[in-house]
Amino acid sequence: MISTQVLKVIEEAITKPPIPHEPYKQSLKAWAMYCLRDRGFKVVYAQNADFAIEPKNKEKLYFKVTNNADDVDNSCSWIVWDSTAKSASVIPLQS
Repeated sequence: MISTQVLKVIEEAITKPPIPHEPYKQSLKAWAMYCLRDRGFKVVYAQNADFAIEPKNKEKLYFKVTNNADDVDNSCSWIVWDSTAKSASVIPLQS
């Protein structure tokens, strides 16, 4: 379960990014990882997800990224890009 405070920082990193996501320049995964690193998160490899972040003194949080909201399941948290609205959203893992 993601703490409310950590979730708020993650959402802000994705919804108010330091650079805009430009699909023709970088992948959604690379962009999301950059945004999270820019906010000071340690972003690491994850075997069953696109990446994980390691908040200080807490368990890893696993994320997958997608351009299609229909892909979202409850295997981990998701970062979803809406190409129509040109915005990203965070869908936390439901426990």
